[in-house]
Amino acid sequence: MGRRSRKQRPAPGAGAGGARSGGAARGYARSRERDEAARAQLQPLAPGERPLAVTIAAVVAAVLALANVGFLLAGWEVAGEEPKPGGVLLFAAILLGAAVGMWLLRYWAVLGFQVLLGITVVYAGLSLLFPSNWYAVVLAVAVLLSAGTLFWFLIRAMARIQMPKR
Repeated sequence: MGRRSRKQRPAPGAGAGGARSGGAARGYARSRERDEAARAQLQPLAPGERPLAVTIAAVVAAVLALANVGFLLAGWEVAGEEPKPGGVLLFAAILLGAAVGMWLLRYWAVLGFQVLLGITVVYAGLSLLFPSNWYAVVLAVAVLLSAGTLFWFLIRAMARIQMPKR
């Protein structure tokens, strides 16, 4: 196949393709301006300051870890059968690690807890597709609202934790 048989592409910045890329460049510029404005509004954490969202997340993680171990020791059944102790203890250890890390304002701990919150939100949302009763719907919506709200407020707190000290 020779060179003449193929359709030639217009040079960058020329013709209809160039107009599209110029519009995209303007869009990216506006986006960068908004990002810079948001970063300029952020204040680094003062010494000893802990954002409220991170404190709430640390307490929630610790309570969930202790509740999981408590339910395991009480012999609580899940879907008619006893849960595996190894899985429950591993999950409790992960939650306790996240709680301690968030209490110490570690970025990795907040990020890891947000991953768990994201999985929880997706799972609760998908469970709404096939609800078994009204109680399941109310529970899924409550989990969606609480986990989603905490996830949202942790985003700004993460940005402040990551900011360099001045």
